[in-house]
Amino acid sequence: MKDTKLQTISNLFEGKEIRSIWVPEKEDYQFSVVDVIAALTDSVNPRKYWSVLKNRLIKEGSEVTTNCSQFKMLAPDGKLRLRDALDTKGIFRLVESVPSPKAEPFKMWLAKLGSERVDEVFDPEKAIIRAVNYYRQRGYDEKWITARVFSTITRNKLTDEWKVNGIKKEVEYAILTNDIYREWSGMNAQEYKMYKGIRKENLRDNMTDIEVALTDLGEIVTRHIAQKEKPIGLSENRKVAKRGGRVVKKTKEFYEKTTGLKAITKDNSLNYNYSNEFELDE
Repeated sequence: MKDTKLQTISNLFEGKEIRSIWVPEKEDYQFSVVDVIAALTDSVNPRKYWSVLKNRLIKEGSEVTTNCSQFKMLAPDGKLRLRDALDTKGIFRLVESVPSPKAEPFKMWLAKLGSERVDEVFDPEKAIIRAVNYYRQRGYDEKWITARVFSTITRNKLTDEWKVNGIKKEVEYAILTNDIYREWSGMNAQEYKMYKGIRKENLRDNMTDIEVALTDLGEIVTRHIAQKEKPIGLSENRKVAKRGGRVVKKTKEFYEKTTGLKAITKDNSLNYNYSNEFELDE
């Protein structure tokens, strides 16, 4: 697996270190199960604890063990060794299975999170308010927040149009989105995220106001062309998406020529850095 990242994450589970793997193609982490067990239980032998727990979960038919993968991680002796790992969702399921007082805060958080999402099904405005409050807490200004909400609406209008034109699969939405991005920015969405130094974080949340505006413009232009020409299927919609992106490329170039500024920057909104990384080639 190329370009997989190994890193140590601190300040989780009362500051104890959790080894993790970033898997770019899945845009998610794989966490060391033994490290999580050690943090949650203070067991003198977390590997044995996990072995016993894993056997119990297997007998119960738990998905936790089914979804468990193995990745090479840095051992205390400095060598890379295969270790059981779970993605973010799997770790939450694991936490629910561990009978430890330290797991209770996580279980309560999961229960609260589930309750909030049910409430939002009946009252979608709560989801909007939650998002706006989140951005305010992160220090985004009101103008940026307004533009971000508008950006979400713009995106939804485009995906609705794609549905009418025969686009059904998630992978097809991703292909069309990448076509727009690539035409005006020279990068697909994943490459754009890598350029900005982000991973699982939302790309638009880490864009400057001009980047958000250009992204919105690409989707608006693509939608207007699609509404006029009614392309059917992935192939025809890709042609339209690329044309929409090319319009934005000209706008981007005009902006840069007029202002003397770069439209695309490495700026992001992260208040933390990724560190302790090792490239792994398997």
